[in-house]
Amino acid sequence: MNLKDLIPLEVRIELDDLRIFRGKVIAIDAYNALYQFLTAIRQPDGTPLMDSKGRVTSHLSGLFYRTINFMEAGIKPVYIFDGRPPEIKFMEVERRKKVKEEAVKKYEEALSKGDLESAKRYAQMASKLSEDMVKQSKRLLEAMGVPWVQAPAEGEAQAAYMTARGDAWASASQDYDSLLFGSQRLLRNLAISGKRKLPGKEAYIDVKPELIELGKLLSKLGLTREQLITIGILVGTDFNPEGVPGVGVKKALQIVKAYGEPEKLFKSLPKSYFPIEPMEIYRFFLNPPHTDEYRLEWREPSEELITKMLVNEHDFSQSRVKTAFERLIKSYKEHVRGAQRGLEAWFSG
Repeated sequence: MNLKDLIPLEVRIELDDLRIFRGKVIAIDAYNALYQFLTAIRQPDGTPLMDSKGRVTSHLSGLFYRTINFMEAGIKPVYIFDGRPPEIKFMEVERRKKVKEEAVKKYEEALSKGDLESAKRYAQMASKLSEDMVKQSKRLLEAMGVPWVQAPAEGEAQAAYMTARGDAWASASQDYDSLLFGSQRLLRNLAISGKRKLPGKEAYIDVKPELIELGKLLSKLGLTREQLITIGILVGTDFNPEGVPGVGVKKALQIVKAYGEPEKLFKSLPKSYFPIEPMEIYRFFLNPPHTDEYRLEWREPSEELITKMLVNEHDFSQSRVKTAFERLIKSYKEHVRGAQRGLEAWFSG
């Protein structure tokens, strides 16, 4: 859902230095991040990075090096993986499958014409995260000593729950739906910060991490979280992506403030506007499935396991992996192990 036009500039904080989050636990929407790595880390013709056996490795490259960047800034990352999609998301899941299938056809056509820019664009749209890629990602995180959590359903809902519980300081995702799920703080662009080429142009822009605090946003707009959810449903969410025809975020804001009760508002609109019963979506955002069964523990990374996986199995450069590991172990000792020992000494004293 795109709430960007509703969020005042003074609430969207652009960040030049991630070190302000030193010591903070950030719950990262794993699928969201991995898709970004699969999309961004590609050859000029759109081909993803692959090992000698033809297996895609873009997700592993992004996960490995970007996570080290986070830890060097003192961030304590935890990755949250999606579980089974809720039934109300079925239509959207099917729509996304069709979009990817069409993108594959257009990619092949563009490639046959020698149109590399279009080929890369369609290849990015066709990016697919397989079960094997998810398993590989979890295995790499374990080798790096970075915790991950398996959500029962939506990863961003689990991440939001962890921020509300105080186990994470913020959630990281590109999806504004995280705010509807109740994330106390949302970090956007965390996995894709840096220079990015504008589509179809020989120009680049700086993509900076962006922080949005739910409490400040609601206060600035004079809304409750329940009203924000209602606005989201009117504009469109992952469960009803089209939203109500002709209603943008500013109009939705006016409607919600005028009507008050969401059920009364939704009943005033034609049922044809909603492929899914809107109150069902509303209740899902308020009380999504989550789990309390997780343990956030950052362990010492294993050079042996990382080398075995990345270098021996997937043909990563041994020298680059070794250099990156040295950064990782240094970050662990400075920002994780040192902090844990400090706490132990405090409580034992």
